[in-house]
Amino acid sequence: MNTKSGAILVLSGPSGAGKSSLIRKIMDDIGPIYFSISTTTRAMREGEADGRDYHFVTKEVFAQEIEEEMFLEYAVVHGNYYGTSLGPVKKALKEGKLVIFDIDVQGHDAVQNRLSDITTSVFITTPTLQELKTRLLNRSTDSDEVIAKRLEMAKREVQRISEYDFLIVNDDLDEAAAVLVNIAKAARMKIPTLQINEFVQTWEEKA
Repeated sequence: MNTKSGAILVLSGPSGAGKSSLIRKIMDDIGPIYFSISTTTRAMREGEADGRDYHFVTKEVFAQEIEEEMFLEYAVVHGNYYGTSLGPVKKALKEGKLVIFDIDVQGHDAVQNRLSDITTSVFITTPTLQELKTRLLNRSTDSDEVIAKRLEMAKREVQRISEYDFLIVNDDLDEAAAVLVNIAKAARMKIPTLQINEFVQTWEEKA
């Protein structure tokens, strides 16, 4: 009964914590998946591609899609919009895939509000705030002002770790990936409330 429908794995954490690296490392080890690509209004960074890393759109297009209720969730982060399109998520769940979200704490709230019974959540972070700052500086993709905003955001996000099912401290990439693979496999076994109720009813009827 726990293989007929898909499940959701939410990954959150500060920018620079290594979420993207972990996702790439585990993708071949966790079965059929759909990685939910966010839509955003922020500028494309060097090395990124539209449709692979994000769906890049204008603020006008994003606003129109909000009006048309095309997002599972959306939020404003550092002055830009980020959102998760609902259609592909529903399709992937029907196909029995594990849907992976890389979203912030606001997005996590939205997913839990609508799909909590099939959602497993993981907060990923660096060992310390100083280590996060070092990684952001070494990445050399953001200005000092943006990095300062990201660090302040990280301080607020870390205060909400208790709202997640699991915490991964990404100090060693291989070790963190091994833990995440186990969590992803467990997430597939999470049974929706409706299926549990149906099982209980059938179980009692056969008594």
